[in-house]
Amino acid sequence: MTTFDHFDHLSPDLGERFHETLADLRDRCPVLHSDLHGGFWVATRYDDVLAVGQDWATFSSAHGLTVPVAPIATRNIPVEVDPPLHREYKRLINAHFTPAKVAAWDGPTRALVRRLLNGFVAKGACEFMDEFARPFPSLMFFEIAIGAPADQIEHVAHLASRASTPTAPDAAECWAGLSQWITDFVEERRRRPPRGDVVDAVIAAEVEGRPITQDEIVGIVQLLVLGGLETTAGALGLMVERFCHEPEIPALLRAEPERIPAAIEELLRLDSSFVSIARTATTDTELGGQTIRAGEKIVIYWASANRDEREFPNPDAFDLDRPTNRHLAFGAGPHRCAGSSLARANLRIALEELLPRLHDIRLQDGAEVRHPTTSTRTLASLPITFTPAGPAPT
Repeated sequence: MTTFDHFDHLSPDLGERFHETLADLRDRCPVLHSDLHGGFWVATRYDDVLAVGQDWATFSSAHGLTVPVAPIATRNIPVEVDPPLHREYKRLINAHFTPAKVAAWDGPTRALVRRLLNGFVAKGACEFMDEFARPFPSLMFFEIAIGAPADQIEHVAHLASRASTPTAPDAAECWAGLSQWITDFVEERRRRPPRGDVVDAVIAAEVEGRPITQDEIVGIVQLLVLGGLETTAGALGLMVERFCHEPEIPALLRAEPERIPAAIEELLRLDSSFVSIARTATTDTELGGQTIRAGEKIVIYWASANRDEREFPNPDAFDLDRPTNRHLAFGAGPHRCAGSSLARANLRIALEELLPRLHDIRLQDGAEVRHPTTSTRTLASLPITFTPAGPAPT
């Protein structure tokens, strides 16, 4: 047991000292045991996090992902399934989120971004999370990717946000509501002519030589909903917050927009919104000099690995000239995010459209930005001011 034996990954206080705390853990106790929430391990260094993420046989996703266990009505598939079955689900999803498939959405996605920006740019101020960061990935996914009814998008996005926050008092209620919405949506899609999208593919799929079950369909669509909304919103918010404090970054990207894709990778490394996930040991094993027993849970911190000085020299600095950037913002191993191409495209288009039109981005006077952190890191609010620039694109 260590001086960190009461480490609480769900503590509201962690969010405000997040990177400082993780740096302390990496230095003093990189693999620690906490006695809270029934007991669990925490890994913070790059090599340990990567090892756990890649070794699905020793560190299972099928035996519980959260500490404590969230009130999930239907398990998320394929993130809560181990290989070999996991591979069948993953291939089904991957086929609809390839770079080529995502590129076909570039036009309508750019039009959506411009529409949202046109709603507030002339004011010179906005609540960035409410007016852009959250509605953008929700509208993009529901309107463009899966064709959900427009009048339901705000409601289901709220359910997804609350359900993915274990400390929310209405988390259980929102999980149930989200599962019911997905069930109703799937039934409606069965009655419609096929769109040829991922939902149609899931409904018609065969798994292990048998027709896919209703629970499996709901679990897959549920993960698709949860996987890209809060994480993309969180990434956008954290990027713009950094722009407020380091104006040289947006200035550079306005002058050299061709560097935006590389900048996104560095910003994702610095300010990961998908910060951690849990695994369960299937056998007694050793990690970082500690013995982990079969059945014990371990939380691995992607966000900590991404600032490990053993992997990234000067890890707290934005550096577009890093010779390598093997960040883990999308996870690692077989469970690496299937939607990474979509996330990158959305972030790229957002910055390409946003930066030329918002100059001198800064926090509004008196603004207090809070950083609630569980397995994702998404700002509750980000009130900013800016100088409008350029004509509104059509």
